[in-house]
Amino acid sequence: MKQLVLEDGTTFKGKGFGSDRERFGEVVFNTGMTGYQEVISDPSYCGQIVTFTYPLIGNYGINRDDFETVNPAILGVVVKEHCDHPSNFRSEETLDELLKAKGIPGISGIDTRKLTKIIRQHGTMKAVITSADRPVDQIVQMINDTPLPTDQVKQVSTVKPYVVPGRGDRIVLIDFGMKHGILREFTKRNCHVTVVPYHTTAEEIMRLKPDGIMLSNGPGDPKDVPEAIQTIRLLMGEVPIFGICLGHQLIALASGADTSKMKFGHRGVNQPVKDLRYNQTRMTSQNHGYAVNTASIQATKLRLTQVSLNDDTVEGLEHSDANIFSVQYHPESSPGPDDTSYLFDEFLQRIKQEKNNNKEALYV
Repeated sequence: MKQLVLEDGTTFKGKGFGSDRERFGEVVFNTGMTGYQEVISDPSYCGQIVTFTYPLIGNYGINRDDFETVNPAILGVVVKEHCDHPSNFRSEETLDELLKAKGIPGISGIDTRKLTKIIRQHGTMKAVITSADRPVDQIVQMINDTPLPTDQVKQVSTVKPYVVPGRGDRIVLIDFGMKHGILREFTKRNCHVTVVPYHTTAEEIMRLKPDGIMLSNGPGDPKDVPEAIQTIRLLMGEVPIFGICLGHQLIALASGADTSKMKFGHRGVNQPVKDLRYNQTRMTSQNHGYAVNTASIQATKLRLTQVSLNDDTVEGLEHSDANIFSVQYHPESSPGPDDTSYLFDEFLQRIKQEKNNNKEALYV
């Protein structure tokens, strides 16, 4: 038996699966009905214990193709019921086997509906997954004495640059906790992608002669990576830049806007976003606990391009002077709808237009 203990002392007891390790982190919830393998392997969940609101998890097993990173950074998994005997032609191992192999504890048999309501009412909380025989008062004291980490991006970013070769446009992808789905979208378009660590300087990036720069998703508070904010400021106006999720927030901070922590964030699929430019609504995949403050945009050179139809938060930005745009959601989906994968084509079109403008300038 295991228990999940929240910082306010609320305790859920259930059946343990996966690793027997005790893990401390921030407990959040994801509302997706499918895609648990992609969620578990999403680096943006670094430092977090994820509660799945869908009641049955693990029913189609784990396969080799749906990982979003090699080594998951998620700290724990909370489910109503986990399936020991998956049924799917692609399944190669069970959820329990994966979590054991990666040292990730899981707890099942608890009221995830009640837990989700608590998070929605009080916001995300610190929590611990541990054995059921540990005294709750000791655990609560430990939780309250232990701050959440602030180095999540450092934990999940690549240590050294590497290249995914292609014959098309040359993209430098700054890895703040990149999902493999982003690479898949670029390789599908035959791009030559150089992935670099989060702390790579603007000078080092420009020496790679990029046609465009991609700012990836990632975990944590964007203000915890000030070096990236400064780098983006120096890169503005050099080549087209596209930011996703954390990359979107970093662009906002680099442009003079502000960000703040949300009460419980957006984590799930099929979340509606309205594109103000085209008056169109699309379904999106989302995973973030911070958002750009709408009012802070007014004093910058950023334009609001997309908003969430659930709570009117900022979902898209565009720079009025530099060739820069960003979205808060995940156009590479994985899991989720692919309504917005066209944004990668828009990015490449911006690169093409920039090249044409530069050629024309040579003959003026």
